[in-house]
Amino acid sequence: MSENLPPCPECTSVHTYEMGALLVCPECGHEWSPASAGSAPADTGAHVIKDAVGNVLADGDTVTVIKALKVKGHPTGIKAGTKVRGIRLIEDGVAGHDIDCKIDGFGAMQLKSSVVKKA
Repeated sequence: MSENLPPCPECTSVHTYEMGALLVCPECGHEWSPASAGSAPADTGAHVIKDAVGNVLADGDTVTVIKALKVKGHPTGIKAGTKVRGIRLIEDGVAGHDIDCKIDGFGAMQLKSSVVKKA
């Protein structure tokens, strides 16, 4: 590990290393090119949220839950295959929840983008 390598733009770890033409963070697994390393802190664009298979999500999209989810206070959870319409993306959600939505039979909820797929 070299002292001249920039910290990881995802988790700010200082333990980055070079692997071929890329820089790699061993803590979070993020890989990026050294040319983009200088522009990462100045990034003021919108935060991109992707679903479980890598599709970019946007406000108003319809998504499908891909994994059965337990819901506190409900005898049954959200079944895999449940469609959720009209999602809203949030950047500072609690515990990694980045989708705000309303699910029939459950009401207003927040979901993680890692458990949904764009419909």
